[in-house]
Amino acid sequence: MRNAFIKELFELAKQDERIVLIVGDLGFGVVTPFMEQLPKQFLNAGVAEQNMTGMAAGMALSGKIALTYSIANFPTLRCLEHVRNDVCYHNANVKIVSVGGGFTYGAMGATHHAVEDIAVMRALPGLVVVAPGDPVEARAATRAVIAYHGPCYLRLGKAGEPVVHQSPIEFELGKAIRLREGKDVTLISTGGILLNVVRAAELLQKEGIQMRLLSMHTVKPLDTEAVLAAARETEAIFTIEEHSILGGLGSAVAEVLAEADGIKVPFKRIGLPSAFSPHIGSQEYMQECHGLTGEAIAKTVASALRTVTSGLVREGQ
Repeated sequence: MRNAFIKELFELAKQDERIVLIVGDLGFGVVTPFMEQLPKQFLNAGVAEQNMTGMAAGMALSGKIALTYSIANFPTLRCLEHVRNDVCYHNANVKIVSVGGGFTYGAMGATHHAVEDIAVMRALPGLVVVAPGDPVEARAATRAVIAYHGPCYLRLGKAGEPVVHQSPIEFELGKAIRLREGKDVTLISTGGILLNVVRAAELLQKEGIQMRLLSMHTVKPLDTEAVLAAARETEAIFTIEEHSILGGLGSAVAEVLAEADGIKVPFKRIGLPSAFSPHIGSQEYMQECHGLTGEAIAKTVASALRTVTSGLVREGQ
């Protein structure tokens, strides 16, 4: 996803000199072509993320489309007050781009585990929060946030993620993408966990469970119509995210369901507990430890459905 973002941004920047990329002293293996060919649209702020954010806000208020770029926790949590006061308060046209969402940098420990960022950024006034699911969505999301006038948070994986979408997609901020149709259960995914959720859906399909699968690439504003349609048209809803279950996609969907009139549907959040992970290792290892592989997701869904079904049977006796 990182490579897809940079390539798409590079092409857009060649056509629009207002686009400025500011990095926090990293990513040079990827951003070098941008830096060399568009030197007037590139700036290395150094390891000074607060300053990077302030510069981006100033450039945006001077007519630029400014992007900050760093490892996920650094352009968000490290400079949160600057994002809130400099960017969001002024509705500045700044795009905060993080690379390494979730456990992408799992081997580097808790300081690099970006598992609260969606919750924090989602709480900021006026900030659009986008977490594409694969490189195809990442390219489309890059175009969308550049076209949108106002502050955005774009959460990416790292590099090497496989393509999930094998055909062209219709991408619109605030509108989920439906990957599979089904009447039994709806799975709602955000971010780079999408491939694992697709695998889970395929496993559940083999058990005769018809799955609707939504890629909720925009967590804020949430596609409430897609959520409510799932609640009306399927028997249960599960959210899956490589993020804390507090404040992220699961919380956003739960808020919609809790306030909807006349809708009652079994619902479960699949994600991470609100705790620092005791594990360190590759992203795949971390997902296995926390029940976020395709097989583990399918097992959790199937177990929850059995509980729901047995409860309904007891109620009907």
